[in-house]
Amino acid sequence: MPPFSPHKAKTPRERTLDLAKDGQSDVTGLPRSTSIRMVLWILLIVYIFNFLDRQIVNILAEPIKKDLDLSDTQLGLLTGLAFALFYAFLGLPIARYADRQSTNRVGLISVALVTWSGMTALCGVAQNYAQLLLARVGVGVGEAGCSPAAHSLISDIVPAKERPSAMAFYALGIPIGSLLGMVIGGTVADIVGWRMTFLIVGMPGVLLAIIVSLLLRDPRRTGGILLASQVSQSAPAVDLKTAFFEIVTHRPLMLLVAAATFSSFLSYGKGTWVNSFFARSHDLSSSEIGLWVGLAGGLSGMLGTFLGGWFAVKYGSMNRRHVLTSAVIGMAIAAPAAFATYSAQDWRVAVLLLMIPGALNALYVGPTFSCVQGLVRPELRAVASAFLIFSQNLIGLGLGPLFFGMLSDFARPFAGEESVRWVLYGAAWLGFIPAFLFWRASLHLNRALDTAR
Repeated sequence: MPPFSPHKAKTPRERTLDLAKDGQSDVTGLPRSTSIRMVLWILLIVYIFNFLDRQIVNILAEPIKKDLDLSDTQLGLLTGLAFALFYAFLGLPIARYADRQSTNRVGLISVALVTWSGMTALCGVAQNYAQLLLARVGVGVGEAGCSPAAHSLISDIVPAKERPSAMAFYALGIPIGSLLGMVIGGTVADIVGWRMTFLIVGMPGVLLAIIVSLLLRDPRRTGGILLASQVSQSAPAVDLKTAFFEIVTHRPLMLLVAAATFSSFLSYGKGTWVNSFFARSHDLSSSEIGLWVGLAGGLSGMLGTFLGGWFAVKYGSMNRRHVLTSAVIGMAIAAPAAFATYSAQDWRVAVLLLMIPGALNALYVGPTFSCVQGLVRPELRAVASAFLIFSQNLIGLGLGPLFFGMLSDFARPFAGEESVRWVLYGAAWLGFIPAFLFWRASLHLNRALDTAR
């Protein structure tokens, strides 16, 4: 029998804090590094499903257009604004809810996952354009609850110096989910049609939500926190008006938001219509586009996202302004590379060239979200993340595909089936704009990050 101790037994929260300070364990009882890896892997899988369900409509766009007799403008509305409008506007209040210390962020992510997966499946039973549009709205409503809560959770468990690589790891869900959406969507659609494809892709997410709720625990709900540097449980709540004012008056943060938003505008616009470009200008089938274009875009996006986080950690440790240097250089080089891609007359050459801007344009993702988390107070992290996502999706995803589609319709009388190619020509050179904005934001990083500490 152990000797009697006159000291009062420690609570689970006190034991957790002791272990966290020693870097030994978190609230699960596992070694801290092991548990962090598990959390990141599960969140990555969730984000893969997030982007798979979001982007599956892109590879199905041409079959849907023919079946429902849609214009390019209607297609742009379906693939962009219908999803992005509700995703963007719901993201801010949901993020404010995620920032509350009483909120179970794991539960929030699980509910969101069930919602967007079920609405993706409902896209498959839509009988007309209006029903399909409403189902896509539902997908946006569900997905609004994922990333702000996930970013906040990651920021709580990962030390600041390692946050760019952790955010980049989570962001790998974008190219992986897009790749799977292209390959699975294109192949399955050629076999069973676009309606059944939506059903097949949507339903597994419901099972994943159950797994997430069983395996993950929010550190707020398990008697402690993972990092001793984390915001105090007693930190006063910040109302949405105050949070919004702090964000929009923060010049370095707004430069970063502007750069990331314009990047998304180009990325979503080009990403949506590049599939139609290969279908119309190179006469590829849905399965061929899904396989070759999906592999090129997905693999290059994974490489770029990973390298963006790696460069940010390596060179940002020397001078924090270099956290964004890879994004500046990448965007600048990607512009002529993208123009060369759309100019190629052989589809095989175009697919190979597509990998260059695909990798370079993805370098900004991890560093950007990491900087956003570091530029604001901890109790504003989810709201700041949601504000960035709001801008990226309302302007980028919402208007990018729609604007490009309208330009394609405008150019059709004189460009014919090559109208999409001409729109992409112009979009390629606009990549210099986010490169300039990222450079301007980088000039303020050292002082801004010091102020936020």
